[in-house]
Amino acid sequence: MSKTSPITEYRLTDHARLEMERRQITEAEVAQALAAPEQTEEVRPGRVVCQSRVEHGKPVRTYLLRVFVDIDRRPAEVVTVYRTSRLEKYWREET
Repeated sequence: MSKTSPITEYRLTDHARLEMERRQITEAEVAQALAAPEQTEEVRPGRVVCQSRVEHGKPVRTYLLRVFVDIDRRPAEVVTVYRTSRLEKYWREET
C-alpha cells in the first residue's frame, strides 16, 4: 500500500450516504480518512481505497475505516465506506 495525495474535494454518492447512515459512519470520519489516510491502495485504474484505523464502540475497539473513491473524476466520488474489525486482513505493514 502506498500514500496518495490528500483528497479534500469529493462528493458522496447516494449509495455511500446510504451505507454511512446504515453503518453509523459520520461524514467527519470519512473526511478525515480521505484527508489523511494511513494507507491507500489502488483497487483498479481510477479507484482507490483509503484506510485509517479508528476507535469505535463500547468497549472501545480499534477498527479499520475503508473508503472507496473514484479518483478519475473531478470532484472525486466516494463510492462506499465501511468499518471492519479485520485489521489483519487489510492492513499492510510497511516493509
